[in-house]
Amino acid sequence: MNESITVEEAVTKENKKKNYAYLFVKRLFDIVCGLLGIVILLPISIIVKISYMISGDFKSIFYNQKRIGKNGKVFKLYKFRTMVTNADEVLKELLKDPKYKKEWELNQKFSNDPRITKMGKVLRKTSLDELPQFINVLIGDMSLIGPRPLVPGELDAHEGNHSLYESIRPGITSWWACHGRSNTTYEERLSLEYYYIRNQSLKLDIKCIFDTIKAVLFGKGAK
Repeated sequence: MNESITVEEAVTKENKKKNYAYLFVKRLFDIVCGLLGIVILLPISIIVKISYMISGDFKSIFYNQKRIGKNGKVFKLYKFRTMVTNADEVLKELLKDPKYKKEWELNQKFSNDPRITKMGKVLRKTSLDELPQFINVLIGDMSLIGPRPLVPGELDAHEGNHSLYESIRPGITSWWACHGRSNTTYEERLSLEYYYIRNQSLKLDIKCIFDTIKAVLFGKGAK
């Protein structure tokens, strides 16, 4: 009996070591990617700003929104602004229309969102709108890979599993983002995110990176 317990404890200890090693490597990789991402962010920001100014839009090109991170911590997520500056007010008006309301309640997004600017469509199609999130990665709010961060109350609306979804850092890219993204229903999205959380590993992270590159290059699921 004692020998059996000793073996189990040894296996548990070994698994913990592997997990710690994986988390250390992942965080180190996040820091390196965060620094490189910010270097790339600077010239892209200048291009985006000039593009908006040419169209007569002189507002900030950055947008931040409250999102839920690891252990339920609320943080500010940074993105390039892809919508009109009064997007929240426009959304309230759109939700008065039963057609828009039904689509929003089902997917938390619109297939053809009238709030998106011309520049915003380009940023979304190329996924460049996510670039400022390297700031979040560098400061530790996010990881390069993890479930996409949700807005407060979003999981409640879809009866999601808080303890599971919020057990790891959210990511810039995710298993959902490189396997369908906007072409999936919200329930399918959660299923893909939970799959990654339950099976995260260095091998899965590498596959996710390559799948994300393919998705970005071919514009799969980006709207």
